[in-house]
Amino acid sequence: MRILHLLNHTQRLNGHVHAAVDLACAQRQLGHSVAIASGGGDFDALLARNGIETFHIDHRRRLPDLTKAFLALRQRMRQWRADIVHAHMMTSAVLAWPACKLAGIPLVTTVHNEFEKSATLMGLGTRVIAVSEAVGMSMRKRGVPAARLSVVLNGTIGSARFEGRDRSPRDLGSPSILFVGGQHPRKGLPDLFAAFGRLHADHPAARLWIVGEGPYLEVYRDMVRQMPCAQAVTFVGAQQDPYPWMLGADIFVLPSHADPAPLVLSEAREAGCAVVATAVDGVPQLLENGEAGILVPARDPEKLADALSRIVENPEALAEWRARSQKNLTYLTIDRVARETLNVYEAAGAARA
Repeated sequence: MRILHLLNHTQRLNGHVHAAVDLACAQRQLGHSVAIASGGGDFDALLARNGIETFHIDHRRRLPDLTKAFLALRQRMRQWRADIVHAHMMTSAVLAWPACKLAGIPLVTTVHNEFEKSATLMGLGTRVIAVSEAVGMSMRKRGVPAARLSVVLNGTIGSARFEGRDRSPRDLGSPSILFVGGQHPRKGLPDLFAAFGRLHADHPAARLWIVGEGPYLEVYRDMVRQMPCAQAVTFVGAQQDPYPWMLGADIFVLPSHADPAPLVLSEAREAGCAVVATAVDGVPQLLENGEAGILVPARDPEKLADALSRIVENPEALAEWRARSQKNLTYLTIDRVARETLNVYEAAGAARA
């Protein structure tokens, strides 16, 4: 099969880019011809090493640029002889829909960021992939028929992005608590800071490590500076690969207010962390509905602090939740994601025919 992926760019900072790059590389390893058309970015060299062609198509949302992008996409689809187009973001879906209609090629879309209002436009696909059951339910409520909707749960284990990665654990001390993600309000970091403040008052040896960056980074730094536990909190900044921090951490915490299917959970589980996360969107599904990690309500620092305390205070509980994080871990491989996605392509092709 000749598969053309379409996305805004290939920069490292966005989870949907990681998911698309992982999928493209896995499909290539399964013997398919794969290309990515985007605005370009950090992963282009990795894609080339994995035998994936890259085409530059500017996704800037200005009418002249979008017109050029549409014409460029049509030309690439013809020249490259794509069997299917897979769009990963709203702009990509809007560009691809008329081009695929004119060419008679199936369009598959993946809903990565269901919390955005524009996610409704992903329903333009011949087939629509939701990255978790929660996202699938949301898209059905938005009017996407169940017959055109498939759930393919995110997974990253075995990704080409991780070849040759550093597997030396960072020395984070113990008990150590780690967050990895963007510095955005929906990630719930103020809740984590409040919870850690309560925990640190009872357990002054505890340390909190924050990996990532984003528009609220300085706001969060200032917030922590005002807290009695400030010296126990370290902002590491963005890291090309946060896995060594996961290997060094006792507990991985994700206090999100909204998170369709965060890739970081499969990495934290693979690293053997005990996991505490909020029960929002696709998070419960990624944690086996509480069997592989502790689920707490969102926006509730007290419940989050209680969950962290139960693990920090009890070495046996920490060991138990580390072991439980390995439950059904093989389901979170990128190979499984690639094979299930290929099944969706076949259904899209049959529907188009």
